[in-house]
Amino acid sequence: MKKSKLILIFLFTALIFHTSCNTPTKEEKQKQPNIIYVLADDLGYGDVACFNDSSKIRTPNLDKMASEGLRFTDMHTSSSVCTPTRYGILTGRYNWRSGIKQGVLFGYSEALIPETRTTLASFLKKAGYNTGYIGKWHLGWNWAKDSAGNVDFSKPVTHTPNDLGFDYAYGHCGSLDMAPYVYVENGMPTAIPDSITPKHGGYAFYREGPIAPDFKMEDVTPNFFRRAMKFVTEHAGQDKPFFLYLPIPSPHTPIIPTKEWQGKSGLNPYGDFVMMIDDYMGQLLKTIKDAGIEDNTLIVFTSDNGCSPQAKFDVLLAKGHNPSYVFRGHKADIFEGGHRVPFIAKWPAKIKAGTTFDKTCCTTDFMATVADITGIKLKDNEGEDSYSLLPVFENPSNPDYKREYTIHHSINGSFSIRKDNWKLELCPGSGGWSDPRPKKAREMGLPDIQLYDLSTDIAEQHNVYSEHPEKVKELYNLLMKCIEDGRSTPGAPQSNDKPLKGNWPQLKKLIELKHSEYINE
Repeated sequence: MKKSKLILIFLFTALIFHTSCNTPTKEEKQKQPNIIYVLADDLGYGDVACFNDSSKIRTPNLDKMASEGLRFTDMHTSSSVCTPTRYGILTGRYNWRSGIKQGVLFGYSEALIPETRTTLASFLKKAGYNTGYIGKWHLGWNWAKDSAGNVDFSKPVTHTPNDLGFDYAYGHCGSLDMAPYVYVENGMPTAIPDSITPKHGGYAFYREGPIAPDFKMEDVTPNFFRRAMKFVTEHAGQDKPFFLYLPIPSPHTPIIPTKEWQGKSGLNPYGDFVMMIDDYMGQLLKTIKDAGIEDNTLIVFTSDNGCSPQAKFDVLLAKGHNPSYVFRGHKADIFEGGHRVPFIAKWPAKIKAGTTFDKTCCTTDFMATVADITGIKLKDNEGEDSYSLLPVFENPSNPDYKREYTIHHSINGSFSIRKDNWKLELCPGSGGWSDPRPKKAREMGLPDIQLYDLSTDIAEQHNVYSEHPEKVKELYNLLMKCIEDGRSTPGAPQSNDKPLKGNWPQLKKLIELKHSEYINE
């Protein structure tokens, strides 16, 4: 053999050897992290043991996740109820800027988010991610209707999560206590309802309505977790990173832990249900680890608002457990118990284990966070109320986190604004479901202005608005500017959406408050 041919063979062999020895691993091929966002439904701040040293509910898997990641102690949802909070998470925009100014949607409601609005899914899809949603949607979609206006479950649904950036979408439309009880997968009902389920009461409350034969109420949460774990396993080996949005429908009503968990908490079915969720979170975390993607996967666990009174606070308190921890109120309220939620982030490649962050954050912040992670700048009409948490992930002791103030919203559309330790609430009473409710608060003659210094009064017991008119004026003006600008982040002013129906009564009320002696210039 000629010498030149031997040299070529040698060089070719060396090239093959070099290439095989330097084949990039999954994580080397995929520099961007996988992202999994788990959203519990009506889980209280005090229901996760690592957030409540007096908790009577055991949550070992979530506690372990926190010990391996970052725990946020002052995280808030933008609203104290379901639909608006989900809007804020997926769009990075305060919920009251949307067409729904109070309350929530229901199982037959039409789609709330316009197809032109950027969502976490559409943003990450453009950034090269595979995107998936599995769970409770509660942001409306458009059911097919027959000539009489009745839903035709044999036909495709339109304006679905698939139209908002999700490559794969599987779930139900409203809360688990709202008919119709039908799964929709990629725009098509998976089965046609064949019966009407009667209304149930108590812990297992849900409304009467059509139910499909493949929709087993007690298996909905386990079903979503099983599908989520399958999604993770299937996407772990791909070159593209994935985003999975997993909004589970529990421990919201119906409170129906599976048989193996019934009685395990020693409290009531709600405590059992929380323990069941914790166990499934442990299984999901193990799936991520077993798939070999743990290091470069960002997984978030949080709740859409505070605990619901359907959990039976009186029963839980009698046994020493407070779902709201030390905070006043619960789901639906303007008080802290309505919107302060547990929030855990784990990302071994970026987040130091066992860390905490104690400054005020909002769940609208995830849009700017993923933009920061991908290195893609948000446009002026994207994530208008979102501040990146990436600096907090990287250095929680001294992050370059830009949020100056946070606005909260209750079920009846009442506003609150928080800056540092000062919290201004522009409604009498709770603005929600705890005592005093709006009607009772008005009958009691309670003031429309509440001001609390949370550094000394975390339980919001001492209204000091009359002692600090300058603080009332400062926070009121900041709130009104945020509303008028259509954004709270730097950028060109934007427009708030018109109400889906009627007017915007709470905005009218805010303008009337301008003439109060504590606000008027």
